[in-house]
Amino acid sequence: MDMAWKITQLLLLALMTAVWGAQSRTPQDKTDLLNTCMNAKYHKTKPSPEDKLYGQCSPWKKNACCSVNTSQEAHKDVSYLYRFNWDHCGLMKPACKRHFIQDTCLYECSPNLGPWIQEVNQSWRKERILNVPLCKEDCQSWWEDCRTSYTCKSNWQKGWNWTSGSNQCPVNAACHPFHFYFPTPAALCNEIWSHSYKVSNYSRGSGRCIQMWFDPTQGNPNEEVARFYAEAMNGAGIPGA
Repeated sequence: MDMAWKITQLLLLALMTAVWGAQSRTPQDKTDLLNTCMNAKYHKTKPSPEDKLYGQCSPWKKNACCSVNTSQEAHKDVSYLYRFNWDHCGLMKPACKRHFIQDTCLYECSPNLGPWIQEVNQSWRKERILNVPLCKEDCQSWWEDCRTSYTCKSNWQKGWNWTSGSNQCPVNAACHPFHFYFPTPAALCNEIWSHSYKVSNYSRGSGRCIQMWFDPTQGNPNEEVARFYAEAMNGAGIPGA
């Protein structure tokens, strides 16, 4: 009876370990959180210099998870990357679209998102980011610049009609200005990509939030941010963002 009980406990421990491993990177992996790429559709296996990164992706050229080709595609209205059409409710304003291009560059190119990488079971990627603390000014300007553009959904990661080969609004989903679906900056940044981001209470330059925009001649401020949160994860927990 005692042996059977011990075997049962070992099996339960093994099951719990397997479940935890499926949800997030293990503690042993955290040594790589400061310079790592997601296991996703177009990411490189390891970050490295890319001197010819295009346009808004160029700030990451010294150390990038994206290729030159990916950086070029990130600037197209309907690229081969994900066949996503920014103009699904009419022409998106250029001031708005630049934020989505920058968002794509951050997602594809940044090697500093390690603390927020989570494992997922999806056909097109094995990992995603979750609750990345986006600096409040970057979120605010994204929301303000997109208020007069139009969309038909608040969660852009799922629920589209893909029968045409690119995303179209679902049946009965009406196009409205962004502020109809995203009444606040937090609603936009937190919800649009299924909580990939979480708007932070911290400001740019604080070392506590990820900057979508930065001047590469001054270095990459997100390196310090990733280091702070990686150390917190290895210590007493993650502080509020």
